[in-house]
Amino acid sequence: MGEALQECRGATLLPRRCCSQQGIASSHAKLAGCKMTLTITPATSITPAFFCLLLCVPWGSSCPRSCQCTERAGAKAVLCSSQHLEEIPKDTPKDVVFLKLDANSITKIPSNAFRHLSRLEELDLSRNAIEKIDRAAFKGVGAGLRSLDLSSNRIRSIPKEALLALNAKLRLANNPWHCECALQEVLWEAWLDPDSVQDITCHTAPREEYVGKPLLQVLDAGVNFCSVRQRTTDVAMFITMFGWFTMVIVYVICYVQHNREDTCKDVDYLKSLPSTQGHAETTNTAL
Repeated sequence: MGEALQECRGATLLPRRCCSQQGIASSHAKLAGCKMTLTITPATSITPAFFCLLLCVPWGSSCPRSCQCTERAGAKAVLCSSQHLEEIPKDTPKDVVFLKLDANSITKIPSNAFRHLSRLEELDLSRNAIEKIDRAAFKGVGAGLRSLDLSSNRIRSIPKEALLALNAKLRLANNPWHCECALQEVLWEAWLDPDSVQDITCHTAPREEYVGKPLLQVLDAGVNFCSVRQRTTDVAMFITMFGWFTMVIVYVICYVQHNREDTCKDVDYLKSLPSTQGHAETTNTAL
């Protein structure tokens, strides 16, 4: 104990014993030794011992609970695979480069879920239970994101705005996709992993004949889901305009018919009045 006290007294900036390179990472016992020294040290040496304690405490960014933080080629990696997570961790270090959240129970990616991770390059969200992805789910992720894995989830549809703003290679295979215009635009405009694009299949589709087929195969056959949507919009607009036109015609007919009835009533009333000529003849007779 006296040796530990001497070490902490004599090294106010970087104590060998308490704050060595390996001591910060693996030796909590030495940190406890420093704390013990503080309780038995005379008043004149409290300040050096206090600085020893400060230097012994690791001040690096925190690691999410149930996750493992490590380094790969000098870059920080946060490994949270198979930890039964139900949401995106909110205390992920800002300097993380590799983030693995695969094989969990995450069901939703809310807006700005990764807004503080500007150095993120690889994001693995595969083998979760993701059903909904907000439009701004990946807002704030830096342009350095190179890989985004969303395969093997429960995604039926996704806002194209959530993906088309990214420069990352996307993996979207093995999801119960509803083949529609938005998914077609993602396939045309996004950077998809060529090894997994064939596994993007139509779980549901506007026509039964497309169900179970790879989306790429359906599109290669000449199908255009966006033109189908445009035709549907045109038909709906035509029906709406026809409805308004019919209402105007019915109104005009009712208006004319109502005026005709009023006119007939006025004519009948005028006929029921005594004529001026008959009144004059009656007067002459009386004279």
